[in-house]
Order: sequence, then structure tokens, then C-alpha cells
Amino acid sequence: MELKRTDLGVVHERVILVGAAFDTASEARESVDELRHLAETAGAVVVGECIQLVRSPTPATYLGAGKTEELRRLCEERDADVALFDVDLSASQVRNIERILDRKVIDRTELILDIFAQGARSAMACDQVELAQLEYTYPRLRRMWTHLSRYEGGIGTRGPGERQLETDRRLVRRRITDLKRRIRRNVLRRELEVQARREEFTACLVGYTNAGKSTLMNALTGAGVLATDKLFATLDTRTRTCDLGGGRKILLSDTVGFIRNLPHHLVASFHATLAEAREADLLLHVVDASSPHAEHQMAAVMDVLRELRCDEHAILCVYNKMDLVRDESTLPVLRRRFGEGVVISALTGRGLDELRHVIRQIADRNAPLIDVEMSPASGRLQAYLVEHAEVLTRRYGPDSVRMRVRIARRHIGTVRKLGGRILDPCAASGAEVSQHI
Repeated sequence: MELKRTDLGVVHERVILVGAAFDTASEARESVDELRHLAETAGAVVVGECIQLVRSPTPATYLGAGKTEELRRLCEERDADVALFDVDLSASQVRNIERILDRKVIDRTELILDIFAQGARSAMACDQVELAQLEYTYPRLRRMWTHLSRYEGGIGTRGPGERQLETDRRLVRRRITDLKRRIRRNVLRRELEVQARREEFTACLVGYTNAGKSTLMNALTGAGVLATDKLFATLDTRTRTCDLGGGRKILLSDTVGFIRNLPHHLVASFHATLAEAREADLLLHVVDASSPHAEHQMAAVMDVLRELRCDEHAILCVYNKMDLVRDESTLPVLRRRFGEGVVISALTGRGLDELRHVIRQIADRNAPLIDVEMSPASGRLQAYLVEHAEVLTRRYGPDSVRMRVRIARRHIGTVRKLGGRILDPCAASGAEVSQHI
């Protein structure tokens, strides 16, 4: 039995955007603009919009009676199929509004889940999206099923019978349990993969959806990941080697984009995908500097990072899409609030060399300069240093080899185990470095 409502998608449907804001008209405008982009990403055709400033939602229909009637007339005039609300509605509110409009009503979370479902490709992403959909759907089953009053009556089920709704609920609960079990296994596997990369300096791209993270990933690593002008084009994390120059390399990961009021179902479901962000040495907060709402978008990203407990990580702001910025006077405001950062255009290549330089400086702070003395026969140690460190000098003596390297602190224990004697490069006497390194 298919447990998913089949008419949730808004592909090629004519929609009316419905915005409701509590503060100012500019907030409502920003909200509806983002909703329009979401609707277009889902494949809908926007034929109108309806905006209301509200002090408090009406319990029955969220909007007031007069505004709801205005929305009904607008839907009839524009021959709309769907009323798309930029707020989360309760099941009873959706039912009441649909009864008045005689049209399908979709709220913000339902729309975002639909977009994620369209974009999910890997088994991991599909499981995460399905879990989020079912957890959203479960309390709304009463309005989503049309067979609620039927009773089962086959062999072995005769008697009082059982409401089909209860059967569906039990099936959904069972499916949710199965998905959580599978995702938990994937979480453990993903964490092991992340821990296996702890020997390398890792950076992770985070930011608002459509800020240009995948384009930057391609520019820095040549990964060839999908980069398109759509919201949530990336749902699966990818990790590639990024060459910073001078023999210095790091691991760079791309992640799913964030959005204002990101549905908590998605945040919970995508914890496994965001493991790279939680474990990274550095977060690159990619910002669409050309967006008039850049400040609000950056604040929304920081809210999600706090929810994921990533806000205490080292964060470097990357102000992207400078090729589209007409007025750079907004940059000082962003920099005062969120940090100086680096100004780039991932599409044209502007500022990428500076970005690599800054990342390298940050990585080098985690990689001290040391001298390693070893036996000439220690080929395994020499190969390890060439692979995991930046070799600056190499001197051969009659009984030993000394290499000056810049290496991450976490490698030093392995260097010692492989027979290396670590010396202070600044000390003429060659005294051994203290164990706290």
C-alpha cells in the first residue's frame, strides 16, 4: 500500500502565493519572494499572490475571514489549482481553507518536502526525505486519506473490524521505525568515514540554499557536481581533495543548503548528511552577496548551525557572486556583523587565490613546523611524511635523515610510532620538542 499522498506535488500547477507577516511589509515581501522561488523550483506556475500583515493567526483559517474570501475570489479569477502558504498550517486549518477555496492548500513545509523528494537521488537522501515526509504526514492522515470510514472484512478480520485510518497509522509508524533504524546504521557508517578522515584538515561548505556552494566546490576541486540556479540542488554530501598550492591539500565537503525556518523534520532527518559539518575543522559560510536579503539569510544559516551545535566551529565567511553585485556598500554591514571574510566570484574565479591563501593560513595554524630526524632506512616514515605533510627541506647525513615539515598535530603521534625523532626547528642544538605538541 502506498502511504504517501499522491497529490502533494505542485508540478505544472497554477498557484497563488499567500504570505503572512507579523512585523513589516518588507518582511512580507521578502517572504513571498522566497516562496515564489521555492514554487518555481518545484515546477509550479505562479499566477498571483495575496499578502496580509497579521497580529495573530486566526485559529480556523490562519488569515482573517475577509482576506480568506479575497483569496477565494483571486483563485477563481486566476483559475488557480493551489493556494501556497508561506507558513506552517495545522491539519484543521488546511481542511477549513480547502473547504472555502475548493482548491488544494499546501503550506511551506509541505512544499519544501516536495522539492526535497524531487531532488533525492541516493538511497540515503531518499530515506531521509521519506522519513521527514512521514513524520510530517502522520498527524495529518485524517485529511489525506479518502477511505477513512471503511472497515476491513476479509477472512480473519471479521467481527468488529478496524478503522482503515488506524491501519494506516500503524503502517506509517512501522515504516518510520524502519527508516530510523536504516538511517541510524547510515549515521554510524558516515561517522566512521568522517573519523577515518580526521588525519586530514577538513573544511565544509555551508550556507543558504542557492548561495553558490556547488559552483565553489567545482571551482576549488573540479568535482563536477551539479550546480544550477535552483533551491536545494544538492542533497547529498560530497567530499573531494582541494589543492591549496605549495603541496598543501585539504578535504573539502559540500552540504545541503539551509533556508529560513527550515522544517525541523528535515533538520532531524538530515543529521547524518550534516555529519561533515559537525566534524569539520573549518566551516566556509558561503553567502550570496548579490541577494538583497543576504543579512537575513546569513542569520538563518547561523540559527541552523546553532541547532546543529556547529556555531562554535571556526567559520570563514565567503562573500560569493560578486560578479552580480551592483552596489558593494552593503558589504561593510555584513562584515561588521558576521566577519571580514573573503570576497569572491566562484563563477568567474575572482578572489579564489585569496580564498585558498586564507584557508591555508588557517590550516597551517593547526600544522606546526617541525624537524624530524630518522634513520636512512626508514622508507615507510619518509613516504608517510611526503603523503601527510608539506616537506620544506630534506638533509641527508651519514647516519640519519632530517626533514623539515609542516604537519597537522594529529600526525605527530604516528610519526613517533614510525621511528621519527621530533626536533625543534628553531633550536640550534636540535633539542627534542616537548610532548605537548
